[in-house]
Amino acid sequence: MVHVLSAEWGWLSRCGGLERVGRLNPGDYPTVESLLETWNKVEIGVRDFLSKLKNEDLARNVEYMSDEAEGRSMPLGELMQHAANHGVHHRGQVPLLLRLLGYARGQF
Repeated sequence: MVHVLSAEWGWLSRCGGLERVGRLNPGDYPTVESLLETWNKVEIGVRDFLSKLKNEDLARNVEYMSDEAEGRSMPLGELMQHAANHGVHHRGQVPLLLRLLGYARGQF
């Protein structure tokens, strides 16, 4: 879950929202509560960013560095779509992992 939060915050930062300095370290989030505290902060940043977004902003090119330190550029709308797809992918993995750990639907 720390990866999902880190990625969401990273995409937000790339798009011009709440700045993230580097990838989040799972060791810094030993409890669900510590993760939720940061997640709530990022969620506020996402809502603030989206509230100021205009249609024409979606075509604006965003320049950023890839994980391999390569310069990249992508329209903001495409970057946001990629970020949403990434989150959906991992949210689909969570129930599967919980089932593999023996939890039945409705227990989580």
